[in-house]
Amino acid sequence: MGRRDDHAAQRILEHWQSEFPEDRLAHLVRDAARVLAKSLQVRLAEYSVSFGHWSFLRVLWYSEGLTQRELSEQVGLMEPTTFTALKAMEAKGLIERRHQDGNRKNLHIYLTDKGRALKDELIPIAEELNEVAVRGLSEEERRIMHRGLLAIIQNLFEAGAVS
Repeated sequence: MGRRDDHAAQRILEHWQSEFPEDRLAHLVRDAARVLAKSLQVRLAEYSVSFGHWSFLRVLWYSEGLTQRELSEQVGLMEPTTFTALKAMEAKGLIERRHQDGNRKNLHIYLTDKGRALKDELIPIAEELNEVAVRGLSEEERRIMHRGLLAIIQNLFEAGAVS
């Protein structure tokens, strides 16, 4: 990370360690997610993959042939945002859009060989970053954190706080 990123990370740590150690959990989760995302973004840039494209690649590596709407839903983005990202990914030669079974209405998204090949390069980078992120935590602490974050998501959905 660059000097500016180092300073931003230091400010986040100061906020949580000394200024507001009991601040709301939502803020802590947001800050942790931002630092994780920025760390991954830096690593993906070495492969000319944007962080935004990463989300689509992850879904497509396991589930090709989705429509734009289905892909939008799985990634959690609005269709216009997905359209723009897919257009850029197509220009980079990562995906192709094609009609399926004579259906001229829906375009289905497929990876190209280039897009498919990135899986073997990028997944290990993400896995390594995850290991760095939880360094120093016991296996039990990792399981508790995982269960806790899943419970937060489920609770908010059940409470109708998320649509």
